[in-house]
Amino acid sequence: MSHRIHANASLSPSGRLRLARCVVDQGWSLRRAAERFQVSPGTARRWVGRYREWGAAGMADRSSRPARSPRRTPTRTERRIIKVRVTRRWGPARIGFLLGLNPATVHRVLVRYRLPRLADLDRGTGVRVRAQRYERSRPGELVHVDVKKLGNIPTGGGHRVTDRATAAQHKKATTTARYAHGKPKIGYAFLHTALDDHSRLAYTEILADERKETAVGFWTRAQAWFAGHGITVERVLTDNGSAYRSHAWREALTTAGITHKRTRPFRPQTNGKVERYHRTLADEWAYARPYHSETERRAHLPGWLHTYNHHRSHTALAGQPPASRAPNLPGQNT
Repeated sequence: MSHRIHANASLSPSGRLRLARCVVDQGWSLRRAAERFQVSPGTARRWVGRYREWGAAGMADRSSRPARSPRRTPTRTERRIIKVRVTRRWGPARIGFLLGLNPATVHRVLVRYRLPRLADLDRGTGVRVRAQRYERSRPGELVHVDVKKLGNIPTGGGHRVTDRATAAQHKKATTTARYAHGKPKIGYAFLHTALDDHSRLAYTEILADERKETAVGFWTRAQAWFAGHGITVERVLTDNGSAYRSHAWREALTTAGITHKRTRPFRPQTNGKVERYHRTLADEWAYARPYHSETERRAHLPGWLHTYNHHRSHTALAGQPPASRAPNLPGQNT
């Protein structure tokens, strides 16, 4: 039995139990109970019936898995598929042709039994191969630079804090700027980040845009920040954004004796360390609490950055914070 609650469920298990007890134990009518708990009489009847049959245990969600699957691929056929996959290391199309099956059916069987993809196997031995995590040998050897865009929070809170109708009113009260279709334009926050490949030490600023002048100004401050902590930047890796293809960006790096490297087009995973950092930033800072204004959210960023650099354990660093790989970082023991 599953205890997960459907995203659109009107009642939690405890709410269902209260509804059922109102009818069974207190004598309420189904219609009165349904109106009180804001569900249909049919829904109220279902939970009351389950309560009478199973008691409080019947209030949890049931699994959606069918009791029978008459059209499922026979077990014998599934075993043949798995045997061919393991022994010959063929894909769904070739296995399907050999066994006279639809490749989609073969693929579903392979996924159901969680067999690894061919790309993850060594062709010679058939053993799963884990991609080796690359890492530069010293701080400053490579610094990843990227920008993440976040929508600003209207004063009073957005839809994550209140309902969407109220959030729309907050947007109207926050700004007089409007889009062409008339909706309020509260703008975006652009998070510029420089992250050291070896130590994962991160420097982030919230700026108004991602133009070349803004990007160059950010890098000037980021480079000074790294230098202040004993890190000399040798190479910088960015995506192919217009700011990073500009003459101003190239001159800023060339003047400092820094080599610029860009990722291959449509290959954001090349810059994956800073992409992953931005995901952590969003989960643990940007959307971690119900902020009631953009000013409130931005005020929490310096504290979160300090925690990330000095105290937060990092799985790629054996549970140590980035500061553990930057001995000259001030305040790392505070």
